[in-house]
Amino acid sequence: MTKFWLAIFFSVLIWSAVNPKDQLTWLLEVAPALIGFAVMVITRPHFQLTRLTYGLILILSIILMIGGHYTYAEEPLFNWIKEAFALERNNYDKLGHFFQGFVPAIITREIIIRNKVVNGRAWLNFLVVCVCLAISALYELIEWCAALVSKQATEAFLGTQGYVWDTQSDMAYALLGAIVALLTLSRFHDKQIGELAT
Repeated sequence: MTKFWLAIFFSVLIWSAVNPKDQLTWLLEVAPALIGFAVMVITRPHFQLTRLTYGLILILSIILMIGGHYTYAEEPLFNWIKEAFALERNNYDKLGHFFQGFVPAIITREIIIRNKVVNGRAWLNFLVVCVCLAISALYELIEWCAALVSKQATEAFLGTQGYVWDTQSDMAYALLGAIVALLTLSRFHDKQIGELAT
């Protein structure tokens, strides 16, 4: 990780932690970024990722930190979009879930390719999508547990905004994100993986 990457990560993290809408929600939303950062620090000496993957992890971390600061249901830009286009809900959480599929798709793809887990693109793409859906389902289970523990967390952390199909649509957005990542970034990602091997 470069100094520039670290500077952005910690600048946004500090901003996000200052007077968030709800402390518990902030912690729940930002925890995956902090855990991911710790994993990268531990694994970097032995398994350095491509620049593309590190960049995407940073983007997802920023999305999580913004959601943690405002809560997903009250993110200001998406509130403006909601009002400007007369939408029923703030859809910042859908952006988050799209990237919850998009970014893990590239991370998973890189791990599978570099460890030579499977042969052939069909199996690679199938397994990447399966892993992304598993991650999305796990996240929905974590949200459900948070709802059981705290009624306040139910609205702030889940961000359902009264939408009965929220869980299913969250997983659908993650699925879409994974597929879009595979379709748009595979060639570029292959090139960067090749550069790491040389």
